Amino acid sequence: MTEQSSPVPNFSAQRLLIVGTGALGVSSLPGWLGWLRETYPETETKVLLTRQASTFVAPAALTAIGGSPVLHDVWPAEPTVAAPHVQLGQWADAVAVYPATFHFVSRFATGLADTPALLALQCTTAPIGIAPALPPGGYESHAFRSHMAALRNRRNVVVAAPEPGRSVTSGNIEAATAAPLTTLLPMIEGLRTKLGEAGTS
Repeated sequence: MTEQSSPVPNFSAQRLLIVGTGALGVSSLPGWLGWLRETYPETETKVLLTRQASTFVAPAALTAIGGSPVLHDVWPAEPTVAAPHVQLGQWADAVAVYPATFHFVSRFATGLADTPALLALQCTTAPIGIAPALPPGGYESHAFRSHMAALRNRRNVVVAAPEPGRSVTSGNIEAATAAPLTTLLPMIEGLRTKLGEAGTS
């Protein structure tokens, strides 16, 4: 993680929802969350983890650093008065999927909505920034390229191209790691501005 050496991007969202999925890079989320709280003290942040993400990063660490309980991407076992996907979609004025696995991107791009996170993202009008983290060959695959084409047609979605990274399996620089938040946040901010201008025209 290199956020300390990067310029601080402008980011004006007041409520940021971070969705962490099951890529190894989610283990860096505690550091990024601490950076967010220090750099953007006026921004309230909620973290939601998929089931696989919880095997790579400790929810307790994210709760302590973020200052609020970590949410889990599962439907409540008991009846609830409020629907979690509605609450999430209406609460957030910006969303960062960081990092986003091939599987999560595929499900999101094809319109699946079988978890609270996916249903919230399918229905929200808030800008959504996605930072894919992919195995060797994933970014160049036909399936992933088709998903990217579908997401480019969504007015409230931006995707930060992944960066070259070392595969933990082969040891070679052939994986695609998630772009840093210092890259993703300006993209979300730009989309926020664009959507705001469109809404007032």
